[in-house]
Amino acid sequence: MALSMNLLLVFTSLALVPLCFASYGGPSSSGFLYPQFYDHSCPKAQEIVKSVVEKAFYEDRRMAASLLRLHFHDCFVKGCDGSVLLDSSGTIISEKGSNPNRNSARGFEVIDEIKAAIEEECPETVSCADILAIAARDSTVLTGGPNWEVPLGRRDSLGASLSGSNQNIPAPNNTLPTIITKFKLKGLDIVDLVALSGAHTIGDSRCTSFRQRLYNQTGNGLPDPTLDPSYAAELKQRCPKSGGDQNLFVLDCVSPFKFDNFYFKNLIDKKGLLSSDEILFTQSPATMELVKKYAESNELFFDHFAKSMVKMGNITPLTGKRGEIRKICRRVNH
Repeated sequence: MALSMNLLLVFTSLALVPLCFASYGGPSSSGFLYPQFYDHSCPKAQEIVKSVVEKAFYEDRRMAASLLRLHFHDCFVKGCDGSVLLDSSGTIISEKGSNPNRNSARGFEVIDEIKAAIEEECPETVSCADILAIAARDSTVLTGGPNWEVPLGRRDSLGASLSGSNQNIPAPNNTLPTIITKFKLKGLDIVDLVALSGAHTIGDSRCTSFRQRLYNQTGNGLPDPTLDPSYAAELKQRCPKSGGDQNLFVLDCVSPFKFDNFYFKNLIDKKGLLSSDEILFTQSPATMELVKKYAESNELFFDHFAKSMVKMGNITPLTGKRGEIRKICRRVNH
């Protein structure tokens, strides 16, 4: 997930439950999200999501990162509306075939299982977009990351955007100005960019996503100078000049299944796997300073990550009468 502007950003507190309407903006019927949205209509919704996510995680530890990435890839295309889940149909071209998602996006069956269980408990009540948001939080917690209240009340889109998925999601080879612009267009700043990039403390990436750093980053056939030589040599063993495109490599070579701040320590040590990771430390004083701060303080990283996830989850949601509550996440109701 490449993952995803002012250092003095003032965050609102996530802990003030009595002020949740003020913090999150008010009820969904008025266009806002709030954590208690399903307390009466489907009180077991979050419990069901957690149960299925836990089961999936214990069967496949990679699933936590995959579910977190799905939420990110959903929100950066048309907002957090579940559009990433739609299969192609007569009127819809699925986002699953986009460059960022093709052969890499996964976890759709887990979302299907959650949706089926929730539909049995409270039919046509909980949106697929909200399921993605809750599953992303639960995946973070399961791997040792921070917890937060998820504002709810999103509705599901009636369509997808293949072009939006290709254009809006930050790519592993994007320049830092391009990535900053993609975040800014979604209302996210540099703090959000660096904090959310920390999601790469878990998960994997394919050889094809970083091969250029190993062989011809500067046009002289040599490895990227911002990549540790011994780390580069290790990567080359399974990521040759040609072939092996789908070979997987952990994004955090120190603690790949634990949500912590080693991702940022790795960047300082020139061991960021993707170019879009390492440039956070090498291309901008502002992002470099944040990388250093998060490397020094796991607590600060967790705090900023949780707040940035809430902020990202609030990108142009469909609320009120807009969109629908899909019965099956892969297709629209009508």
